[in-house]
Amino acid sequence: MCWEEKLNMLYGKDNLKAYAVLQELEILSEKEDALYPYFEQFLEMLQSEKYMIRMRGLRLLCKQAKWDKKNKIDENINEILSTLEDKKPTAVRQALKALEDIVVCKPGLHRRIKEKAEAVNYMAYKDTMHHLIKKDIQRLREIMEHV
Repeated sequence: MCWEEKLNMLYGKDNLKAYAVLQELEILSEKEDALYPYFEQFLEMLQSEKYMIRMRGLRLLCKQAKWDKKNKIDENINEILSTLEDKKPTAVRQALKALEDIVVCKPGLHRRIKEKAEAVNYMAYKDTMHHLIKKDIQRLREIMEHV
């Protein structure tokens, strides 16, 4: 199966298949830059009405940080960070986790990421999510301190 076919599966309704492909593509992105040419597609996925597609795009986009010689992440950081304003708390949590890849590879973006993460209004979500989101923000801060 070619990259385009796998990437198209990320838009599918079968969440189990899409998640399996996402995990496969994330592992690939850790090892090589084969998906970096699809950066713009991942960026476009952030505009989807479906939160699962937004998060799949974000996760793959953030995995490209180690290969980002053209500084596409730097150029699009505002759009990437806008995922921290998602209506769904699970999306915010996934975004905070995905941003760890950028934090590790792009220390020049720490200040902007930290400001945006600390501005997350976790009180807008259910009580059960407050502590979890707060903990995720703290983890991101700690990673920044140790990179």
